[in-house]
Amino acid sequence: MSILLFLSLFLIVIFLLLILRTKKQLKNMAEALTDIQTGNGNRKILAVDNDITSELSFKMNEIVYGYEEQLSKLRSADETNRQLMTNLSHDVRTPLTTLIGYLDAIHRGVAGPDEHDEYIEIARLKAHDLKDYIDILFDWFKLNSCEFSLSLEQTELAELTRNILKDWIPIFEERQLLYEIKIPEKPMFVTLDSGGYERIMNNLIQNVISHSNASQITIEITPKETDSLIRIEDNGIGIDKSDLLHIFERLYKCDKGRSGKGSGLGLSIVKQMVEKMNGTIYAESEPSQYTAFTVSFPAKH
Repeated sequence: MSILLFLSLFLIVIFLLLILRTKKQLKNMAEALTDIQTGNGNRKILAVDNDITSELSFKMNEIVYGYEEQLSKLRSADETNRQLMTNLSHDVRTPLTTLIGYLDAIHRGVAGPDEHDEYIEIARLKAHDLKDYIDILFDWFKLNSCEFSLSLEQTELAELTRNILKDWIPIFEERQLLYEIKIPEKPMFVTLDSGGYERIMNNLIQNVISHSNASQITIEITPKETDSLIRIEDNGIGIDKSDLLHIFERLYKCDKGRSGKGSGLGLSIVKQMVEKMNGTIYAESEPSQYTAFTVSFPAKH
């Protein structure tokens, strides 16, 4: 009987200790949650694997991790949007102010007969710069909206690319940019969105014209067993290795070796478009020698 009583007392003591320990753990969890609630996202709830509250603690830590990750993304997006609006106000205002200035000069008769045509041409170029910038912004906002969708279908890549490039040839010739186009005669079928592919090609070619100071551009399509490669190479001033790591990031502008003109969104748009069509893109460059962008789309057999 005494042994049974002893065992009963022992179990009661163990149970009480367990309750006290659990109560202490719950108190610690409550304090940690209060700390997290006040903004300390690095605070974690500690627990031992065999504790009664361990599973609850681990689940709560997962929630906190997810919450902090979402907050970090929101902060990053908020900072990106602020930077985008700052760039927008500057990059739109500058060509717009110049455009208005030249048109006002013509309207008021400030520009003489010899300057009239020159002022008109400058105003025209500034208007085109402004349109290009607004087009990129439109693509960016559309691409990052819930309404954006692509129509992926089997497409003959060679003929589609020829149709896109025929509109660029007069621009190459006007700018005295030597061009070499290598597209196989044999049809190549890939799955992509035709409009999205056109924007990708236009952005990459415009990138060469706007930033490379190149005298030559080569556009080549190479069919492979599992994919088709589109390579756009120029012989311009190139991109530094440190910049090459970041060129597809939002709002990134190369500080060295490239023109300061541009929104910093063009290549980010290209990368997102390529990936949404299950393709890949990478860049190679050697300063003062060349820059090449290679896009790959899975082949359709």
